[in-house]
Amino acid sequence: MKKDIHPEYRDVVFYDTSSEYKFMTKSTMTTGETIKWEDGNEYPLIKVEVSSASHPFYTGKKLFVDTAGRVEKFNRKYRKK
Repeated sequence: MKKDIHPEYRDVVFYDTSSEYKFMTKSTMTTGETIKWEDGNEYPLIKVEVSSASHPFYTGKKLFVDTAGRVEKFNRKYRKK
């Protein structure tokens, strides 16, 4: 392998903002935020909108997440005149 071309692969905490669920895994993603984990160490924090804790397929619940306003944009564009 070539040196100094690969991203850093490290422990990262992912935080599902819709369900308040946190889990730690390894990733190459970068962020400026950190969080103190259960073991007392600081880890980078990546915020996500959907994870297995909030996705309807895994939970069996119908959860509507529209943070970008896509539904309103669609309704304005295609509403009956």
